[in-house]
Amino acid sequence: MERRIKLKTLNSHITCKICRGYFIDATTVTECLHTFCKSCLVKHLEENNTCPTCNIVIHQSHPLQYISFDRTMQDIVYKLVPDLQDNEIKRERDFYRARGLPCPKDAALAADKPGAGDEPDQPDNTDCHRKDEQVNVCLECISTSLRTLKRSFIRCSAQATITHLKKFVAKKVLNGMEKYREIDILCNDELLGKDHTLKFVYVTRWRFRDPPLRLQYRPKIDL
Repeated sequence: MERRIKLKTLNSHITCKICRGYFIDATTVTECLHTFCKSCLVKHLEENNTCPTCNIVIHQSHPLQYISFDRTMQDIVYKLVPDLQDNEIKRERDFYRARGLPCPKDAALAADKPGAGDEPDQPDNTDCHRKDEQVNVCLECISTSLRTLKRSFIRCSAQATITHLKKFVAKKVLNGMEKYREIDILCNDELLGKDHTLKFVYVTRWRFRDPPLRLQYRPKIDL
């Protein structure tokens, strides 16, 4: 016999301790593995360097580099809570509309509309995250010891991480994806954490600026 569990019995595991709501863009502190809404945690870490739950020091000077988007947790929350994802998308669109700004999700959908010369649809198992929210990125070289990319503008999933970009750059300019650890990626002269998603970087480092998201790469500098 199938056993049913009430949603309220799981609430303590899928709600943010800061806003008391269900996780939105669930983001986990890598030091202690406590999870919060991304916007809640980022706002907290603008003035603090400790975990809101256990008060462990995440990092003395750069705590934002030690948090990571938790895709698995967010998928679980969206599957458990009826209409949460649809309501969140609506709120995001209303937010951008009220400020006279284009919603990134709508821009991604418009760009994905089929047109003349488009290739035929591929099976879902080869989607390669094309249905994800997309981010336009400009990758600029700030070192004379590395080659400049022939195509500095790319478009990829908002869930792609800085590590993905480092591997891309390493393959293009170092002739080997395995050399990605030799690359640093920066935004506004700030070194970015390897687990940061492009959406996270866009929201926290490129607020209300015109696209594309401008990032820089250089050889790794050991601190």
